[in-house]
Amino acid sequence: MALSAHLEQLQSRHTNIEDQINRELRSPAPDNVKISQLKRQKLQIKDTITQMGAEA
Repeated sequence: MALSAHLEQLQSRHTNIEDQINRELRSPAPDNVKISQLKRQKLQIKDTITQMGAEA
């Protein structure tokens, strides 16, 4: 997979997770464990994007 295509895919996943976090936060009874897991995933993706950007 080309680097730019992979970065676009990661950016899309990052945005999707951010949307999931926001939806969960707006729910009447937010699941804090789920929010924490999603935030961890989002951070991992962000770190990967940063590393790939540095390598390019």
